[in-house]
Amino acid sequence: MMKTLICNMTTYMPKGYSTTPVLFYLIISSRHLEDIPLQAKKCRNSKVELVIVSNPEFIQELLPSAQRTALLYHLSYLCLAKFPKLERILRERATETQLLFGSSEALLLKCAATSQNLVSTLLPSLKAAVEKNKSVLAIKSLEKARVWINEIVDKVEQMVKRYDKHNHSVASCTSDVLNEKAETEKQIEQASKEVDALEKAVIGLNQELWNNNQEIGRIEATIARKNNELQNHIRESSNKNNGLSFMVCLIPFVGPLIKSIHQAQANQALAVKTQAISNELSQLSNEKSNLKNKEWNIHVRLTDMQLKLATMKLEKGSIPDPVHLNDVQTCLTRIQQILIQIKKFWEAVSIMLEALKDETFADEHFIDDCEMKETFLKTITTAQKHWRSFGEYCLSARGIFSLQTKDAYNFLETSPSSLSKEEWKRQYDAVIVKLNKICPEVCTPKETAAIA
Repeated sequence: MMKTLICNMTTYMPKGYSTTPVLFYLIISSRHLEDIPLQAKKCRNSKVELVIVSNPEFIQELLPSAQRTALLYHLSYLCLAKFPKLERILRERATETQLLFGSSEALLLKCAATSQNLVSTLLPSLKAAVEKNKSVLAIKSLEKARVWINEIVDKVEQMVKRYDKHNHSVASCTSDVLNEKAETEKQIEQASKEVDALEKAVIGLNQELWNNNQEIGRIEATIARKNNELQNHIRESSNKNNGLSFMVCLIPFVGPLIKSIHQAQANQALAVKTQAISNELSQLSNEKSNLKNKEWNIHVRLTDMQLKLATMKLEKGSIPDPVHLNDVQTCLTRIQQILIQIKKFWEAVSIMLEALKDETFADEHFIDDCEMKETFLKTITTAQKHWRSFGEYCLSARGIFSLQTKDAYNFLETSPSSLSKEEWKRQYDAVIVKLNKICPEVCTPKETAAIA
């Protein structure tokens, strides 16, 4: 039998961006805690905090930020017409972003390829090893998978550093615009009453946005508490069920775990309580989704208002505020945060496989236990399905980055200073239409928490 330590589950989501409950849950042999990487280990009362996502769709949260970035650059480019120095600086930053997105595309392709390797190579090899009672073969398969995963972790870490460096470059560009604006503003007369009214409206929308984010924060805190309550029930169930223990090692998504607890019917009261908490989490996630959609709508209105204000100031010969460059930084930061989440996810998977290798296949008696072997083989089949889905989400996100690197930055080929007033207006309207069509990828499960 497996001697296990059920680890803490903790939520690690970027403040203001978390979209669904993220549960961190893992079975780790107590004698292997010293092997856990420092960045993934926080010892307190003999418990360990590790990162495991509840939904493989989290990676698609990259999409709106990637799509929005090029459009915001385009708006900034249009707003800096007739200021050649600033046009040149912005063109350089946008080109750097385009190159960075190309590298991000390659990284997501590697994530998808590794997921496919898990489905087509690792899990079948693991299954064959168990069927043939060959523990050594199983251990070699798991070690090979950890090599693949560690390569991804290293590449994601490098990419995060590149995004951080690039974001500082964009911030420097914003500073250049502000300095140029300060010099120009000395020669511009005081804003008209219409401009003042728009500025007040922008302030009002910013306040509305702040209030909405406060409400999101309140719901996130409630979700975190419910997650903690749910983890206790899952921990208790896994202690009594070998099949669930195997699933925790091979499937790092909470949905299948809850379903297994319900189907096991070993402890009906526990299953009912777990289902109730899961339903509460679904309700909270729906409320949060509505607030995130409201936040997005405020952003759309705010963007339109800011552009009208920018147009008026341009007509007066003033440099508008670099608000869209600030939004570019926000998008880049969001992408960086999700990359960090991807890195933590793969680190946790690596540790799970190490635990599975050391705790399960080190015990020669395990493969002689027909009942446990059958349970383990069924779990592998289930794991293949979930990993295949994760790989598809990676490919979908990779496709968006591919489009962004090809056509989204064609506007850089023409100086906005050379555009006629009519062409400037046409491009401006076209970008606004595209921005309004982008929807936030709120990561709510396609299947509700209620278990059929």
